Amino acid sequence: MSDLAIAASSITPLAALLLQSRPVSLRDYRGAHTPQELDDRAAETAALTTGAAVHDLGWLRRVAVRGEDRFRWLSGMVTNTVNDLPEQGGAWNLVLNAQGRIQGDLTVWRDADQLEIELEAAQAEKLLTHLDHFIIMDDVELVQLSVDPASAETAIGLTGPKAAEVLVRAGLPTLPQPMTHTHAEWNGFNLRIERGFGASAEHYTLWIAQAGLVKLWRMLKAGGASPVGCEALEAFRIAEGIPLYGLDIAERDLPQETSQMRALHFSKGCYLGQEIVERIHSRGSVHRHLRQLELEGPLPAAGAELTLDGAAAGTITSAAELPFATGPRRFALAMLRGEAEAKNQPLVYAVDGAAGTARLLAEPPSFL
Repeated sequence: MSDLAIAASSITPLAALLLQSRPVSLRDYRGAHTPQELDDRAAETAALTTGAAVHDLGWLRRVAVRGEDRFRWLSGMVTNTVNDLPEQGGAWNLVLNAQGRIQGDLTVWRDADQLEIELEAAQAEKLLTHLDHFIIMDDVELVQLSVDPASAETAIGLTGPKAAEVLVRAGLPTLPQPMTHTHAEWNGFNLRIERGFGASAEHYTLWIAQAGLVKLWRMLKAGGASPVGCEALEAFRIAEGIPLYGLDIAERDLPQETSQMRALHFSKGCYLGQEIVERIHSRGSVHRHLRQLELEGPLPAAGAELTLDGAAAGTITSAAELPFATGPRRFALAMLRGEAEAKNQPLVYAVDGAAGTARLLAEPPSFL
C-alpha cells in the first residue's frame, strides 16, 4: 500500500515525523502503520541482540482505570495480580471469557493508588468493549490516555542488552527489575519509563508528549542506540519466544496451553474464566503447549505442519530468520502436541518440498 493511501490517523507519530525528512516504508503492525525497516537487517539484528535498538512503539495505547471500585473490578477481569502489585510495578495479563478462552492480553501498571492498562492498538477496540461490558454496578471508568488530545503522548522503545547504558548516557534513570516503571523530568517533559519483560534482552518503553518526540529520538541515537524497524523487531520477538496474540495465541486457546505462566496468579481471588484455569491447574495438564523451536532448513510460513516419525506433532504459529555475521539463525513458535513434546526429539517440516528440522528449546537462546 502506498504511504499516501494510508489514513493519517493510523500512522504512528514517529512514522509521520520520519516521513517528513525521507521516504520510509511503512507496515501495518499491531494496529498502526510504523516504519518497516530503518537500516539493513543485519545491522538492526545486531542492535537488538548485542547492542541497543531504538524503535517505534506508537501502536501502544494507555488506558486509565478510575473510580472507587477500580482495584476490585480490574482484579476480577484479568488473570494476574492487581491488588498486590507494588506501587511502581506491573504485570502482564490474559483476558478470558467465562469459558476460559483467551480474548486478548494487556499489561496492568500501578502508580501509587492509580491503575492503568497498556495494550496494542490492534486489540484496543475489542478488549475495551469486552471490559466495558462487565462494568455494571461498579464505580469504574476507562479513560484512553494515549489518544487524548490533551495529553498527546506516544511511546518509543529501547531494546537490547545495552539499553540501560544508553539511558545512563542520556542522564535518564534505569530500572534494575523488569515490570517496574518510574518518572523523570527531561527537557521540560514528564517522561514515563517502563521496563517490560525480556527473555534475551532489556526492554524499555518511554512515554513522552509528542512535542518532545524528535528530541528524545535524537538523544537516544546520540547515546548509542541504532534505529530499528518493526520487521527486525518482530523477528527478535520470535527469537525471544514471546508470543503475539492473534498469531501465536488465539481465541480458542486456554491459558495453560500458551505456556505463559507469568501471566497467571493462582491465589489472587476470583476472576472471569478462573474456574477453567483452576480446573486445569488441579488436574495438572493440557494436551498441547506453545513452545519455542530453533530451525535447521528453509524458513516455514505460519501454519506449517510439524511431524515426528511420520505422525502429526504440531503447527508452527510464527517463524523468523535473524541474519548474523556467522550465518543466519531461524526460530519459530509452535503449538505442539503433548506426546511429541514429551519425546523431545527433532521434528520435521517441509517448505515447497524441501525438508527442515526443528529442535525444541528449553530456554531462550543467547546471542552474546
